[in-house]
Amino acid sequence: MTLQVLWFALWGVLWAVYFMLDGFDFGAGMLRNFLAEGESDRGLALAAIGPVWNGNEVWLITAGGATFAAFPLVYASMFSFLYLPMLLILFSLIVRGVSIEFRNKSEGAKWRSWWDWALAISSLTAPLVLGLGFGNIFEGLPIATDGYRGGFWMLFNGYGLLTAILFIALFLQHGALWLEYRTSGSLAVRSRALASFLWYVVLGIAALFLVATAFATRIYDNYLSRPALFLVPLLAVAFLVAVKPLHARSRVLGAFSASCAAIVLVLATAFIGLFPDLIPSSIDPAASLTAFNSSSGQYTLRLMAIVAAIFVPIVIVYQFLAYRFFRAKLAKGTGGEDY
Repeated sequence: MTLQVLWFALWGVLWAVYFMLDGFDFGAGMLRNFLAEGESDRGLALAAIGPVWNGNEVWLITAGGATFAAFPLVYASMFSFLYLPMLLILFSLIVRGVSIEFRNKSEGAKWRSWWDWALAISSLTAPLVLGLGFGNIFEGLPIATDGYRGGFWMLFNGYGLLTAILFIALFLQHGALWLEYRTSGSLAVRSRALASFLWYVVLGIAALFLVATAFATRIYDNYLSRPALFLVPLLAVAFLVAVKPLHARSRVLGAFSASCAAIVLVLATAFIGLFPDLIPSSIDPAASLTAFNSSSGQYTLRLMAIVAAIFVPIVIVYQFLAYRFFRAKLAKGTGGEDY
């Protein structure tokens, strides 16, 4: 296994773990204003993500850092070709963080309402733009040997929009399951009902996405050449389907864990299909940016592999401890809503 292949795999894992973890933050942020009844419920929903959202975002920084260190040409191209979408994602994440931290700085109803809606809108905007971006990467960007020939509005094509809708639907279900698991009372009941409904929506969109992928992308080429790889998308479907029976039996943590696995495996399906491309060209395959023509030198890849081997486990241990420490179910009147 070459270092380029190793770093391609790590790049994919970092992005997949980021979407798995920050996905329920986005989902809870989008749903909070609609599921919460009263200030106490809104406080509970915020407390469900409050202690962990910034730790989850570390994986985005790590994924971005890995792209910069291992595939600098890809990093530079993403910020060149997709500058406006990247800027929108950055602004959305900033507004989300500020809304969580600033909301309780004042008791005023208008102040809190403003930040509540800022959280909801930013939590929707980030996965929308991320979905558009990754959908277009899966499909291929119009890259020629003389440069990029696309524009911002070209991202709003059928497959890009379908990928964005899939991301949003997955995160909404993920967030509803998280709120049901972490909260109690009427908020948990409403979250449960919505999660049950959203399963049908997610399953339908996911089926449409898998079919559209066969026509809009070259992702299945790797699978057709190595049929054993079909185990990955089959597992993704299996975990997505498993959410329903687990949820019906009130095994909420099991349903949430199945949702985590489904998100990771959906991303893994796409990344395996992309290999060795990181940014494929839709008009000239020779202009595609791959793990081999856009990577750093062997010394850099080897050094970064050592750094990753040291610090990624530290991040994992930190997050495990954070989730373990904040594992107690939140309830009204216990102070849990006062995040």
